[in-house]
Amino acid sequence: YFVSEETKVFLQGPLLTSFVPTVYTLVFIISVPLNLIATVLFGCRVHPKKPAGIYMLNLACADLLFGLLLPFKISYRYHGNDWIYGSFLCRVVTAAFYCNMYCSVLLIMGISIDRFLAVVYPLKSLTWRSPLTALAVCLAMWVLALSGVAPLLISEQTLYLSDLNITTCHDVQDPDIVQFYHVYFFPIYSTVFFFIPLIFTVVFYTCIIQALAATNLDTRSKKTRAMIMTVLVLVLFVVCFAPTNIILMVHYVQLVHESSDRSYQAYLLSLCVGTVSCCLDPLVYYFGSSQCQRQVAALLRGQGLARSKSSSSSTRTSRWTDSTRSDISHSKTHCS
Repeated sequence: YFVSEETKVFLQGPLLTSFVPTVYTLVFIISVPLNLIATVLFGCRVHPKKPAGIYMLNLACADLLFGLLLPFKISYRYHGNDWIYGSFLCRVVTAAFYCNMYCSVLLIMGISIDRFLAVVYPLKSLTWRSPLTALAVCLAMWVLALSGVAPLLISEQTLYLSDLNITTCHDVQDPDIVQFYHVYFFPIYSTVFFFIPLIFTVVFYTCIIQALAATNLDTRSKKTRAMIMTVLVLVLFVVCFAPTNIILMVHYVQLVHESSDRSYQAYLLSLCVGTVSCCLDPLVYYFGSSQCQRQVAALLRGQGLARSKSSSSSTRTSRWTDSTRSDISHSKTHCS
């Protein structure tokens, strides 16, 4: 395959071989530890398991899995966009990029729906907002996101460019596949997995703010948390997800009429910026869960482990005391 001179310059240029992998490296260094801590907190330390915590646990797991695959992309970009890890891993990493983005969007939408029910219909929604329901919804979202990227897993994503003596991974596609497959797949995919969830999320958070604004001043902390959550979610959508999906739609619409690569170059850069969402998601966990705030405060003070040990020790002491009292009472009854 022979590509345009514009594409060759971009593939070998500093933006794609220096700037992009540097951003990926920073995201890897920051996001992996943060999401690992979040996974441990929501999985082991936060009890009882509430629906919002279950959604956030799944979001942390998605970001953590994505972050662990970033070194492959970092190596690929730093080595002049030459993929050396084989066709299968290329398909896995490519699918992981899209799966993480759209699974994050779906889970954030799930968090917004859960918050909406908790704030606007606190009593009526008690039967709906059960941990079992949250688990079922998260499972459905994972299945939906994975099924959405299935075409990327089964189709070839690597392509050897003889002019540059490199093997690209998803950067250059077979023209026949692009014209008859991706032109329809990605616009529909972005509409279903991004634009529709965006509308739902904005509507639900708007309703939450309106409901909290009508309450008394004793819920000022909830109002503050809701405002911060709204701003964070909008930043995630507007900065991290919206440019990627809008440019992707524009790119595949342009492909029908022309063969310019400029929109796709902008898309690759926006996709790189979108990975920053893995670093912002922990802020959503922090401001979206009061239990998470308490656990983080305890960890920062170095009291998390001590408290858990103290709690278990006091539980054992309480049980021993109750048992002793029971034995003494039984002894007195027997003597009398």
